[in-house]
Amino acid sequence: MQHESDKKPIQLPPFKAIQAFEQAARFGNVARAAEQLNLTPSAVSHQIANLESLIGRPLFLRTAKGVTLTPAGEQYLRDVSGALQSLAIATERAGSATSSDYLRLHSAPSFGLLWLLPRLEQFRASHPDIQINLSCSYESLHFGRNQIDLDIRHGYPNWPSLEVRTIRHEQLTVLASPSLLARAPIQEPQELLRQNLILSEAALVQWPQWFAQQGLSLPEAPYALSFDRSYMSLEAASHGFGFALESSLLSQDYVSQGRLVPVFEKRLRSSVSAHHLVFPRTHAELPRVRRFLEWMQQQLGHDFNY
Repeated sequence: MQHESDKKPIQLPPFKAIQAFEQAARFGNVARAAEQLNLTPSAVSHQIANLESLIGRPLFLRTAKGVTLTPAGEQYLRDVSGALQSLAIATERAGSATSSDYLRLHSAPSFGLLWLLPRLEQFRASHPDIQINLSCSYESLHFGRNQIDLDIRHGYPNWPSLEVRTIRHEQLTVLASPSLLARAPIQEPQELLRQNLILSEAALVQWPQWFAQQGLSLPEAPYALSFDRSYMSLEAASHGFGFALESSLLSQDYVSQGRLVPVFEKRLRSSVSAHHLVFPRTHAELPRVRRFLEWMQQQLGHDFNY
């Protein structure tokens, strides 16, 4: 009978090997991983080879263009990413008594400016013990390296190693200022073919798709204006420069303030799942993240009323 003391101890891989594997998997390139780790490419390759030897299975397929994960490598990355996040959280907790109350958010710019920022004071009023840092860009930041607790991303959800909570009930709707509608009242979609249209390049549903859904072809005239940020499209529309096809979520305050008006009834809107709360699964254990997620759910439950 084998005693507990006779069992072979679990062999832990060197932390440098884990770092080399994670960075190479992230970039798909050993040279890029070496640059991030301040090592030589041969040193990174050596660490990965040692890790594969320890595991007994290849983690990467090597090609002339770089490296790609094998099925075993994909599974190992999912497992290791969670362990690295747990280690980062443990280190943070041990290093500072106050850091657990410092909420670090990253957001897509238009969501951060138009929806989140006007409501942050409500969160602070109900959670005065939590300090907030908010940064905005369209980059998908690295949670550990960039010290991000939660990311609000725009686009199609394709982050299999992360927790993704999609914001529901968002719709793309045609909007215009009251002054523009007074000059050019619109009753049917085809009437927009003769109007100035504002193109939101970042929207997941744009004018070509919307017109196709209504059984119409694109207008022959070019767009009056086009922007790569939704907040610019909405601001231009609020000044009466044209009709915008934009998010009901991002335009909510414009509509509630009377600066923009939905042109058509709800049946002519396009449902989208464009914004997502994204974070490592271990971050859900952080009280500051859990409280923010609960607050977001409450706030979003009151939206989409128009």
